[in-house]
Amino acid sequence: MVSRRDFFTGAAALVGAGMVSRVGAASLPEAPIMEGAATQAPLIPPNGRPYNPVVTLNGWSLPWRMNNGVKEFHLIAEPVVRELAPGMKANLWGYNGQSPGPTIEVVEGDRVRIFVTNKLPEHTSIHWHGQRLPNGMDGVTGLTQPGIKPGKTFVYEFVAKRPGTFMYHPHADEMIQMAMGMMGFWVTHPKNRDFMKVDRDFVFLLSNYDIEPGSFTPKVNTMLDFNLFTFNSRVFPGIDSMNVRQGDKVRIRFGNLTMTNHPIHLHGHEFFVTGTDGGWTRPESRWPEVTTDVAVGQMRAIEFEATDLGDWAFHCHKSHHTMNAMGHDVPTMIGADHRGVAQKINKLVPDYMVMGERGMADMGEMEMPLPDNTLPMMGGQGPFGGIEMGGMFTVVKVRKEQKPGDYKDPGWYKHPAGTVAYEWTGETPAPTRSGSAGGQSMPSANKAGNVELTVRKPTGHGGHH
Repeated sequence: MVSRRDFFTGAAALVGAGMVSRVGAASLPEAPIMEGAATQAPLIPPNGRPYNPVVTLNGWSLPWRMNNGVKEFHLIAEPVVRELAPGMKANLWGYNGQSPGPTIEVVEGDRVRIFVTNKLPEHTSIHWHGQRLPNGMDGVTGLTQPGIKPGKTFVYEFVAKRPGTFMYHPHADEMIQMAMGMMGFWVTHPKNRDFMKVDRDFVFLLSNYDIEPGSFTPKVNTMLDFNLFTFNSRVFPGIDSMNVRQGDKVRIRFGNLTMTNHPIHLHGHEFFVTGTDGGWTRPESRWPEVTTDVAVGQMRAIEFEATDLGDWAFHCHKSHHTMNAMGHDVPTMIGADHRGVAQKINKLVPDYMVMGERGMADMGEMEMPLPDNTLPMMGGQGPFGGIEMGGMFTVVKVRKEQKPGDYKDPGWYKHPAGTVAYEWTGETPAPTRSGSAGGQSMPSANKAGNVELTVRKPTGHGGHH
């Protein structure tokens, strides 16, 4: 749900008179505020040059107004409350009511003007990551501009010179502000609507937080030991699925603003990396993949044809990035039956919890209470039981009956008879084990004797290439 509001009636309350005369605006553009975390329908351009809009996973695109041929946007940097998944909210900083902020969509060659109003308790700026623009619009506080003080508004104006996928984030007190969730996506569409055309185009950002169980605000000084890894500041099971029609050409774009790399993996299909934040890749440079690694500060665009029906997992392949925050100091108790002891301790220490005796999934059977505002490490219910995932995990749902332009969740896939793995109920023979010495596949050599060893002194590096 989007509500619109004007924060001020006139530009003079926010920007200097000289700046008002330069932009020729009697008032600021409206600043739409997003109140929910659901994936919004693509924003069909109401004016300006046409383009094929993207869908922001658990997000939205920012509307604009046209002013004498210039696209004008209004971003509000402000504290926000973001629902990471049902049962957990976080006190973050973001833009226009959400973290990440709204996606900005323009067309190659558009002149854009972005008003940025600072409602934070400290100064800020916005860096337009990957864009070619005048140096004074690059958004680096102290280097290319003064910081935007609380209560003030700055104006950024430039031409979107090249098509591609970009990000925006502060370059002021960056460690704190990005750790609090200040970031957003930017897409510059090509002038030619048929260039790199796809049927579905999804975008989202990767972010991470360190929020202790029972608390609401990230620990901003954490450097590496984060406990929540998110797609667009959502964790599974709170991340929406990406719903496509069988035969669709699908593009998924993601940018990494975490503190580590992420190998992003798609089940059931091969894809090509068709874009980076440096631009579109050349066709002759592409090869099929099922996993691509995206480093810190990088963007990747992948494309595939959705040929096979089903519910296909899409996730980071670092296993601890597909778990939610329960702390990283949980003791390993595999092999130890501690259920009775844990229940007694829990009466004295309500938040006490340890790993189950048979693994992490065992914790779900213990039915121990969770601290307030805390998610289980693993969650999500599927058609066959618990999915046992969290963090950076979602599903690509491929359906024959999904209509063009329809992004609604079709529900769980109904598998044809005989196509689901099943339990074997017949006789299970004892495994045959190797009888070789040491249990190895190759017999060990028991011969005693002298071993001749020849040592050659290196004479140069001619053999190294």
